[in-house]
Amino acid sequence: MFINSILDFVHQYTGRVYDKSVILQNLDKAIFAIIIALFVLSTFVSSDMIGYLALGVVLLTFVRVIFNKTDNFKCETFEIFLLAFFMLTLVSLAGSTLFHLSLKGFMKTFTYISFYLSVVHHLKYNPKNILPILSTIALCVSVESLVGISQSFSKVDEISGWQDVSNLNPEEVMTRVYGTLQPLNPNLLGGYFVLTIPSVIGLCGYFLYEKRYILSAIFGVLSAITCTALFLTGCRGAYLGLFTVLGCFSLVSLKFFWKNYKKLYLSFISAVMALGVTAILTITSLRMRVLSIFAMRSDSSNSFRFNVYKSSIQMFKDNWIVGIGQGNQNFREIYGLYMKTGFDALSAYNIYLETAVESGVFALIAFLGFLISILKDAVRYIKNSDNLKNIILVSIPTIAIMGTMVHGFVDTVFFRPQLQIVFWTMVAILSNRLYLEK
Repeated sequence: MFINSILDFVHQYTGRVYDKSVILQNLDKAIFAIIIALFVLSTFVSSDMIGYLALGVVLLTFVRVIFNKTDNFKCETFEIFLLAFFMLTLVSLAGSTLFHLSLKGFMKTFTYISFYLSVVHHLKYNPKNILPILSTIALCVSVESLVGISQSFSKVDEISGWQDVSNLNPEEVMTRVYGTLQPLNPNLLGGYFVLTIPSVIGLCGYFLYEKRYILSAIFGVLSAITCTALFLTGCRGAYLGLFTVLGCFSLVSLKFFWKNYKKLYLSFISAVMALGVTAILTITSLRMRVLSIFAMRSDSSNSFRFNVYKSSIQMFKDNWIVGIGQGNQNFREIYGLYMKTGFDALSAYNIYLETAVESGVFALIAFLGFLISILKDAVRYIKNSDNLKNIILVSIPTIAIMGTMVHGFVDTVFFRPQLQIVFWTMVAILSNRLYLEK
């Protein structure tokens, strides 16, 4: 790669500094510490603070690359699509009629993709840190789930109108929990659960394989707790994401349990399905929340989304080549020209439509190419590999990405920094494990 040639030239002058500096030689420890702190702090600090911490990781990684003469880069196929997506967002920024607002959105995109490059580079030289990172994510979501369950028992008040209660009896109204993620919103918490629960379930299987049965049992219990808390968010998009996550895990486990433990496998899957159906049928508020998915225009939340979709599609038709520019504030300003509902909207409530509106059809194609490329390789690896330990580590981020992409059909909390940080970390872990043998 051209960039490696540049680095080789730079390292001729900086390599000696690295060899003599204790601080530079311990940069990996500092980077790892900030990454761990980022996951913990992101559960309650502001979006700006999350961004600053992510940029801290990027800055330290840049310093490491400049001074460490062993550093180099290798580009996988999916990263070519990712690079194309980034360049197209840059074109969209240049063509935006609200450049100053679009610039803010673009800087967020730059931060997240740079964070991904930093994490994947860190894991390239420190693959042993994958398990601590996944464990930290799993413990963070476990704490959030306990907070959510506590909020459910204490019957916390809604901070804003999160559900249509006009046709519901009091016992049919769900207490929607929102955890500690900022800003407080049950849909944000639901999206966070979809993206992070695979770490909890996956680690249960990982420690079972390692024959560390106590840890496996602990994460098994935490899996049940986190799934329960997800249902308490009342986020219907998160329900769809969770069904995707559980379905994918059942398919992956099928490869290993069907041949020798067929009856046990079928019994366990049947029990989980029966438990879920029973909960939906017997808990009135949960049943009404699930049924509202199919209420279409009869539910005000659904109706609002349909109106936003209609307006967003018109926005896309008028700006289909390069889009309107990135950022929710930029979207909000231009959406006002197309608004049909009488209410503001900060997003298109669909990550694919949002990408097309903000950055144009070619950016959407590049984004889909990125997803399809890496997920196709992941599924092929899971299907053909016999390395069970690595299959588990590949399955965790793969299923997390799949669940989030399904959730993204009906919501755009994916673009919140709490989810973006975890999402790009999952992509980095998947890249590290998937292309390890190369």
